[in-house]
Amino acid sequence: MNKILVLGGTGFIGQSLCEQLVTRFGGAGPRIEVPTRQIQRGRRVQYLPTVDVIAADVNRDEDLRRVVAGSDVVVNLIARLHGSQAEFDRTHVDLPRRIAQACRANGVRRVVHVSALGAAAGAPSMYQRTKAGGEAVLATSGLDVTVLRPSVVFGPLDQFMNLFARLQAVLPVMPLAGASCRLQPVWVTDVADALVAAIERRDTIGQAYELAGPKTYTLAELVRLAGRWSGHERPVFGLPGPLAKLQALAMECLPGEPMISRDNVDSLKTDNVATGRVPGLAALGITPSALESVMPMLLARRDSVARLDTWRRGAGR
Repeated sequence: MNKILVLGGTGFIGQSLCEQLVTRFGGAGPRIEVPTRQIQRGRRVQYLPTVDVIAADVNRDEDLRRVVAGSDVVVNLIARLHGSQAEFDRTHVDLPRRIAQACRANGVRRVVHVSALGAAAGAPSMYQRTKAGGEAVLATSGLDVTVLRPSVVFGPLDQFMNLFARLQAVLPVMPLAGASCRLQPVWVTDVADALVAAIERRDTIGQAYELAGPKTYTLAELVRLAGRWSGHERPVFGLPGPLAKLQALAMECLPGEPMISRDNVDSLKTDNVATGRVPGLAALGITPSALESVMPMLLARRDSVARLDTWRRGAGR
């Protein structure tokens, strides 16, 4: 391979993928191209050898065709967690369709696409339904496609365990939507390794893989663990459906990205665990890492760094 295109390479999973690709192939491996609208967002990967961060807006057809040209593999990690139906459609359905069109126009056949565990046409949330729509588009594209469906992904920079740790540092109690929803969190490096395996192995073409960790938890259990490991465990109580939707609506009205949206609440109506009906990490030669073996150290270190920063600011005054 000469060029691997990573769409969404500046994000949480994308950064880990770039690191794993550099580790796997080394300095003599293929160029790894990461397009972004804002070059500064690529600062975590732009100094990796063989990684090129380039200015491009893949929402523009001419930019998308330009970055796809010459690729041996196109990896699509672009997704959104919040938005309207139109915004979800544009990101999860229209973009895969446009990627397929750009690939066919440039003679590129290989696509590795990250969907989501729980993606289904009849799922309760727009996120899950549009993720299924993106899979359907690529299934009929005529390209050599591999689909990966991760559960909630945890790691040093995640917006899941770290979010709940931060919230418990400032809130006396944790009111929680979907407290009884079951999840099977997967380590970000395991997801990146699965992507590398899919890129390398042609026997993954036409396959879908469920990427899930070795253990299932309720959301309430995960929140308690995040608080305990960061040193700020708070009482957790579940919110009934109407109150959960009201809480999410209030957060949507605040400036910036909401911590939780009404669509997120809808996603929590169904368990996010592996079905076992399609292959998993083991089929890709990966033994999934346990949450307990990784996250306590990360959250404790995060909290220690935060306390040190607070002390330094105080000493400076």
